[in-house]
Amino acid sequence: MWQAVHVRDRLSALYPQSTVEILGMTTRGDQILDRPLSEIGGKGLFIKELEVAMREGRADLAVHSMKDVPMEMPEGFVLAAISARENPCDAFVSGKYTGLDALPDGAVVGTSSLRREAILRAKYPQLTIKSLRGNLDTRLRKLDAGEYDAIILAAAGLIRLGLRARIKSVLTPEQSLPAPGQGALGIEVLAGNPRAMALVAPLGEAETAHCVRAERAFSRALGGSCQIPLGGYAVLENGELWLRGFIATPDGRQMVAAELRGAPEQDELVGRALAQMLRDQGADAILEKLADCR
Repeated sequence: MWQAVHVRDRLSALYPQSTVEILGMTTRGDQILDRPLSEIGGKGLFIKELEVAMREGRADLAVHSMKDVPMEMPEGFVLAAISARENPCDAFVSGKYTGLDALPDGAVVGTSSLRREAILRAKYPQLTIKSLRGNLDTRLRKLDAGEYDAIILAAAGLIRLGLRARIKSVLTPEQSLPAPGQGALGIEVLAGNPRAMALVAPLGEAETAHCVRAERAFSRALGGSCQIPLGGYAVLENGELWLRGFIATPDGRQMVAAELRGAPEQDELVGRALAQMLRDQGADAILEKLADCR
């Protein structure tokens, strides 16, 4: 809802003669909270109902966290704009501890992400990893009730909701490589609605779009979904696109990682090339193992 209000306010400022209304909706991803996303159909559960509303003419656009948008867009829909990124990193949140290295053996850490779980199991095998679902308030309430010693969340969500003070430390990309698209907002419209595409285009930010397109191309080339522990993160550095990525098994015992630099205009090519580098290092064996587990 914060994201929808943010985009509404930006559109209202751009087009003061227009009225921009929010159609509040609850998706299946919001409703099913007792199982990990990887078991109930993936991140697409957060956007399907919104797409139905657009097809039926009840809505003109939908606002998404880019990390929740499936790598393959459904036919008839396009991402018309990718806006400037908030902090893309993961955040360590705890009432008692200052960071991952301060946690005692056996401490319970909550996360809803297979990516984060794989990283934690690989780097901190002495910790206990426990699934954590629900909206941000629910997750923080479970932490405060003592169900977890710490939880890992996207820094962007906490910052946007004015909860920066809850962050004990921000994990660097070296500690926890972000998910493709993390921290960025995407605006989805019907491909057959050129007016909506034109209206939201000014909300896009070119640098973020190049980075997110590279990350998504990398993930797409590896069959990326919430069932695959995968990280992909790009930045523009000295005019060059720098993309890092990894794929792992959920237990963190197998992991391959690589990085690649290229021209920003070749964002998707860089993403696909990095995916091939991981395949050359043995990513296919990990993918086969993950397929056997489904």
